[in-house]
Amino acid sequence: MADDGSAARVRKASALPGPSGKRAAPFAPVTPQDVGDPAGYSATFDVLDRSVHAAMARFTLGMSPRALASAYLDWLGGLAFAPGKQAQLISKAQRKWLRFARYAYLRSVAGEDTPDCIEPLPQDRRFRDPAWARAPYCFYYQGFLLSQQWWHNATTGLRGLTPQNERAIEFAARQWLDIISPSNFFWTNPVVIDRTLEERGANLARGWSHFVEDMQSALALRAQETNESFRVGETMAATPGKVVYSNALIELIQYAPQTETVRPEPVLIVPAWIMKYYILDLAPQRSLVEHLVRQGYTVFVISWKNPGHQDRDLGMDDYLRLGPMAALDAIGAIVPSQKIHAAGYCLGGTLLAIAAAAMARDEDDRLKSLTFFAAQVDFEEAGELMLFINEKQVAFLEDLMWEQGFLDQKQMAGAFQILRSNDLIWSRVVREYLLGERAPMSDLMAWNADGTRLPYRMHSEYLNQLFLRNDLSEGRYQVSGGPVSLGDIAAPMFVVSTETDHVAPWRSVYKLHQLVEGELTFLLTNGGHNAGIVSDARDPWRRYRMLTRKRGARRLDPNQWAARASVTEGSWWPAWSAWLDARSGEWTAPPRMGAGDPVEALPDAPGSYVHTP
Repeated sequence: MADDGSAARVRKASALPGPSGKRAAPFAPVTPQDVGDPAGYSATFDVLDRSVHAAMARFTLGMSPRALASAYLDWLGGLAFAPGKQAQLISKAQRKWLRFARYAYLRSVAGEDTPDCIEPLPQDRRFRDPAWARAPYCFYYQGFLLSQQWWHNATTGLRGLTPQNERAIEFAARQWLDIISPSNFFWTNPVVIDRTLEERGANLARGWSHFVEDMQSALALRAQETNESFRVGETMAATPGKVVYSNALIELIQYAPQTETVRPEPVLIVPAWIMKYYILDLAPQRSLVEHLVRQGYTVFVISWKNPGHQDRDLGMDDYLRLGPMAALDAIGAIVPSQKIHAAGYCLGGTLLAIAAAAMARDEDDRLKSLTFFAAQVDFEEAGELMLFINEKQVAFLEDLMWEQGFLDQKQMAGAFQILRSNDLIWSRVVREYLLGERAPMSDLMAWNADGTRLPYRMHSEYLNQLFLRNDLSEGRYQVSGGPVSLGDIAAPMFVVSTETDHVAPWRSVYKLHQLVEGELTFLLTNGGHNAGIVSDARDPWRRYRMLTRKRGARRLDPNQWAARASVTEGSWWPAWSAWLDARSGEWTAPPRMGAGDPVEALPDAPGSYVHTP
């Protein structure tokens, strides 16, 4: 059931109204008449500025040097006019030096029985190996940790420094210190030295080979090899199903039933388009889709098209109209007169919340329940990602997207890697290049390497309206010319967050409690943004906490919630399917696959859009 007119609509996206009902100004072409400049000089200079910024952004992973310089000058100026803070830092430096000197003296006399003068933070795993207890390596890392602590004191607690600039300068100092950590260098890392002596340098030869392979891939001198164990449609995204609807932006996949009878209400899953959809159908036994189908649900999943430069003018309204709203219409033709359980992941969850609020405003009651996986609707405290989101940074990023028409996966991944540089950059450098060890490929790693892009207009609207202005949570977000309010949503909600999520921190996700009045079940599971959601029952270390707030009940703050919610061992998937069961009707015969006529011409799952490079 292809949408014959959708391609034309997308081609005309530059004329589509923005959320305010008017053409969004940042996306309109600059003309000499607009700036009162008949000769066109201003427009030419504007293009020059944007081109320079775009070129710079490719070398800075999309981060604005101007934003960082502004934070640095704010900190430096505040420190220059704070003699009390300067005296405090001098005093702290003296005390740390004396503590280190005392430790070095006692260590040289008493040996390894001397207690350390400073302990690493619980999440810092760089110095856990017993080899670091030997001299002189113990002096290297103890001195480094003391310096790291001093710099934290120097970059925080300065009166008059804006909170965002304080976070940015403290973060930047931490990144520079991570670069010079003694764990990153051959001669100061005893684990690497021991391995080199043991293997007579073979580890360094393997590491050099790994380095050359990575450089070749990065420079595109050769195509990255495909691991035969992880092939989309065969070993990944392999749950049987069929594309039953398509338009210029989505393919809607309906999965074949695996039980004789099914629940009458279908489930629609809206993934984020910042990722390929099949993280939710990762592999047999590790597929949330497979789990739901085996529990007797008719499951539909949106597979987003990977946009190119020709899609630069697709906006949030287009993703809403051609995404969940089009999918709901298609499902209504396949399973008529049935309400729908809708679930959204990450950015897909944010879009689903917008759709649900617009439907509630318009008295559209097709949603039976709402589920959100690691999805934010309030962006005031959106974690360390907010370090990269301010007016200067967004303008710089817009210039990069303006030139190429999209933001690609490598540019997005740069910010995420820097947020967790110890885990994602430097530990990998040590492991693969100095120790010569390659981490074995996993299904999650293979999925993560399958990159996507974000269109210029959509990403700019997302950053400005949601991150910068927080319009959705504050009731200003516009859909079809009018504002929407999350407080209008009456459908019960199941909200999943993860303990170590650096993209959607759980306390930020938890804020949905303050924005809706209806029944809300909040579940907090261990793991991160991706691994916490892929929570199959085979993992022995899975656990979660869950509480339900009934309509009208008193709201708990996050600390109160955490104190009251008891820990349950195991995957959270069965808890969610049990929650759906309690809100679903009696078993019935499975619906047909698709709504009829043109379905046979559409591909089987996982469809064609998932293969878009």
